[in-house]
Amino acid sequence: MNNGYTKTVPEVLAELRDELKEFANTRLAMLRSELSDKVASFKMAAPVLLTGVLLLGTAWLLLTGFLVVIIAAALAPNSWNYTVSFLVVGVLYAILGGVAVLLGWRQLREKGVKPERTIRVLQEDRVWLQKEGKAL
Repeated sequence: MNNGYTKTVPEVLAELRDELKEFANTRLAMLRSELSDKVASFKMAAPVLLTGVLLLGTAWLLLTGFLVVIIAAALAPNSWNYTVSFLVVGVLYAILGGVAVLLGWRQLREKGVKPERTIRVLQEDRVWLQKEGKAL
């Protein structure tokens, strides 16, 4: 008896295939969107992080120069004015570089790098599929 609602097995399989394709495409689009947001966040934080690393590298070089000058000054009777200037500049760069790295790191940590929305939706999909599987 045909009531207009029956479908053949190939029709059901074709519908299931199409729905699975749509499901996968939707999830893939969501993942791409979320990852592009994460990349944009990283692009915003990268210059600050790079500046921090550059300033910390400069501080390391200056503090190394300071150590060399201290040793040289200890071995020879010279004035200490150039030594103190190396120390002041080195400490200043270390503070500025540290602040820049902390700001960039905080920005990345607030945004996170995991695709949270996609993971949440996939977990919800898993729960839904489990419920549907039990119902059958």
